[in-house]
Amino acid sequence: MDRFVSTYTNKIDAKGRVSIPAAFRAVLERDGYKSGGAIGIYCYPSLDAPALDAGGERLAQKIDGLLAGLPDYSDERDELSVALYGDVQVLSIDGDGRIVLPEGLRTHAGLKGAVTFVGLGDKFQIWEPGQFDQRRKRAREKVQGHRKLFGSGGSEGGGARE
Repeated sequence: MDRFVSTYTNKIDAKGRVSIPAAFRAVLERDGYKSGGAIGIYCYPSLDAPALDAGGERLAQKIDGLLAGLPDYSDERDELSVALYGDVQVLSIDGDGRIVLPEGLRTHAGLKGAVTFVGLGDKFQIWEPGQFDQRRKRAREKVQGHRKLFGSGGSEGGGARE
């Protein structure tokens, strides 16, 4: 598998460490940031949610692509660069598959005792579990309201289901 998929919840220990799900680590091993042979991730506060966006080189390439589409030295490019790259933390994955979530990132996402990892294809997000439950509920409600966009109206073969 070469995409981040599924949802996992893991505990944060007293030192701010959390285990990245094994399925996500497998994707990162193929796509991860490498420094001195160690696998790591890019992680930054989400621009539109109380969550963290994270991923490997594919995520960095998507950000590069967004920036490349904006004129050099434009306000929009500078602002997006600051909002994304200016807040990126490069987090190393230790031998036990854990990362340390810095205090600033934990504060942004309201992370305390546990985190929920949510696969989004080329990236994943890290959420406070209760906040993610609310987010998932809103997303499903919106999808139900937009079922006609899924081809056959969502009533047969491939439509959104509960």
